[in-house]
Amino acid sequence: MEDILLNEIMPVVALRGLVVFPGDTLHFEVGRKKSIRALDKAMRGKRLVFLVAQKEVGIEEPSLEDLYKVGVVASIKQTVKMPNSDHVRVTVEGLYRGEIDELVSERMFLSATIKKRKEPKIREEEKDYLQALVRKVKDEFEVYANIAPRIAPDLMLKVIDEKDPSRLADYIAGNIMLEYEQRYYILSCLNVVERLIKVCVMLERESQLLALEEKIQNKVSEQINQNQKEFYLREQLKAISQELNDDVGSEDELREYRDKILSLKLDKKFEDKLLRECTRLERMSLSSPEANVSRTYLDTVLNLPWNVYTEDRLDLSYARKVLDDEHYGMEKVKKRIIEALAVRKLNPDITGQIICLVGPPGVGKTSIASSIAKAMGRKYVRISLGGVRDEAEIRGHRKTYIGAMPGRIISAINMAKSSNPLMLLDEIDKVGTDHKGDPASALLEALDSEQNNAFCDHYVEIPFDLSKVLFITTANDVSTIPAPLLDRMEVIELSSYTAEEKFNIAKKHLAPKQRKKHGLNGNMLRISDTALKEIISSYTKEAGVRKLERQISSLCRKAAMYFDENQKCLFVKGKNLEEILGPKKYKQNNNNLKDEIGVVNGLAWTAVGGEMLQVEVAIMDGTGKLELTGSLGDVMKESAKAALSYIRSHADEYNIEKEFYKTKDIHIHVPEGAVPKDGPSAGVTMATALVSALTKRKVDRFVAMTGEISLTGKVMTIGGLREKSMAAYINSIKRVLIPEGNVADLDEVADCVKENVEFIAVDSLGEVFKYALIKQEDESIIKNEMVELTGKKVEKNISSAMTQ
Repeated sequence: MEDILLNEIMPVVALRGLVVFPGDTLHFEVGRKKSIRALDKAMRGKRLVFLVAQKEVGIEEPSLEDLYKVGVVASIKQTVKMPNSDHVRVTVEGLYRGEIDELVSERMFLSATIKKRKEPKIREEEKDYLQALVRKVKDEFEVYANIAPRIAPDLMLKVIDEKDPSRLADYIAGNIMLEYEQRYYILSCLNVVERLIKVCVMLERESQLLALEEKIQNKVSEQINQNQKEFYLREQLKAISQELNDDVGSEDELREYRDKILSLKLDKKFEDKLLRECTRLERMSLSSPEANVSRTYLDTVLNLPWNVYTEDRLDLSYARKVLDDEHYGMEKVKKRIIEALAVRKLNPDITGQIICLVGPPGVGKTSIASSIAKAMGRKYVRISLGGVRDEAEIRGHRKTYIGAMPGRIISAINMAKSSNPLMLLDEIDKVGTDHKGDPASALLEALDSEQNNAFCDHYVEIPFDLSKVLFITTANDVSTIPAPLLDRMEVIELSSYTAEEKFNIAKKHLAPKQRKKHGLNGNMLRISDTALKEIISSYTKEAGVRKLERQISSLCRKAAMYFDENQKCLFVKGKNLEEILGPKKYKQNNNNLKDEIGVVNGLAWTAVGGEMLQVEVAIMDGTGKLELTGSLGDVMKESAKAALSYIRSHADEYNIEKEFYKTKDIHIHVPEGAVPKDGPSAGVTMATALVSALTKRKVDRFVAMTGEISLTGKVMTIGGLREKSMAAYINSIKRVLIPEGNVADLDEVADCVKENVEFIAVDSLGEVFKYALIKQEDESIIKNEMVELTGKKVEKNISSAMTQ
């Protein structure tokens, strides 16, 4: 190769985990596009390419900084394109050491100026030392070859015959088991003496490591031989036990395990896994702890209802009857279940139905799930998730742990003895997290219809099909459910019961249930309708009916005692209710007996239903302080500030002193200060109370309102209208002001409320003041005429007019 220059520009190919030495002929595959283009460039020229190792094998597109400096200039002997891939197989021969002097290009492929590295000449006084070093290296290689496995004989012969010290060092370094960093260490060393010393040290170290490995291998072999000996002795002991009829049961047990495994018709790999577990159990001492662990695992897996399904009862009329008989109201849930049955009737293989029932405590979320299972003819299992903080509670523990067991989902499937039960995940919003993991994340797979056909429990370790399971979850507050989990569920909101619904539930369901539970009949206890209504209004204050059921239970106990003493029926009426249950706990709100200044009826939503809260405003001489009391949250405080800013900007319009915010102290208070309150819907109430107090105009005591406000006086939509309207109805309110954007929500308001309360839709504070503030006949308070009403008055018969 006379045409090789000392400094020459040539293509560069970066090698991963590979170092080529001068004189080596090597075959390897090239897959990276830049490297393939570099080979193409070399083939079109002198067939020379610079091969250099990269420092980190994981880097896909190495730059100059990612490459070692020293490499080998090689001649390309052959390139072959691999079939069915873009890779190229190349054969190269290393020529001489080189060093990257300067990077020329790295856009299409790496190209650099390569400087040839020459070995220093051997001095005369070093020749004897070098000869001795060559002998030492060959001796060390012979020791290495005797220990190392699979050393080719021709490799040994070539080392013995090699006369060139430099080539000897390179050849040995390229053919023994070294890390590529160590090979580069040898390649980068130009001095032959130093290179041979390094090779000698590496050979000695590798020989020591191989000797140590051989020692360890001998110990392992001895242990294996001991285990084989124990196995043969155990087999002999088993044969003796069988002759003595002492161990027949264990053989029958293993045979039974194998028969059950084969009868499950599982995938081949999972069937083999269970059969291997049987083989392990067979080799163990049956009284050992490991055998008990293995036996428990097999019992758990084989007792699961693999491919066992109950047949759905798809009779829609029967389903309606069951749901109506056991639960009053809850039309949304019943309609959704009937729809699901209708679809299943047309397509029995439908999957992915996961329903989340959201509502306050005591409205029947848990009990309706049992009725749904009965209506569909499915097995019913319930998992309580409240307070669960360990991911293993859902996915199970790995069986290597002491006391390991499956997770709650697989345990529930095992309890149901069916692969398609109705599974209720109760209180899913109360799942917690800690250092043991996030159970909500573990539920993602179970509740994802695209993944749960192969749900893998850590204990079972075999995928189980949950796609046929009908999951129903319950929650009180969806805001605490992680968004990815909530996204997998169809949310159905259950609002609090109205007084009318509570009355019907108590009369048709709770009273008969408690009579039967306490051993009473109609001749021992009778409860009048008036008494039931009185219990609901004066002895309970809740969204559901749990406290109501406890009060009825109390009546049953007293009736049992009364019957035992007097042999008479206890007839509970409105007149004698206080004698039986004691003084009334909740009395009707009497705060609205007269029209007042600065006192406005607001409507609020709580976890136990709607409530009417009065907002009070007092104006005093002062320095412009704003005081907010009543355990108000941040959002509610901001609503008060927004109302105040609106009034300041429209002071002239309402004939309010312009400097009132400097000369007056304003105190806004919401009674029941021990109860935390928050939310934006009190904005209109606070604004009305402020205008009333500042203009000395009274507020109509029969008007209540709800709505969020903006700084421009717009009334914006709110939530919970059904519950708020019920609170207005209970407190004898005649007129409710609602945002115009909530007119569509009136469809959900109870009929009894719409018959007795007039709803007026408003879209600005001017309209609110028009209806809420009472006009004074002897003086004009408002300078300019109120804004002309644009909102439509919603008539009492709103349900017939609501077509949208």
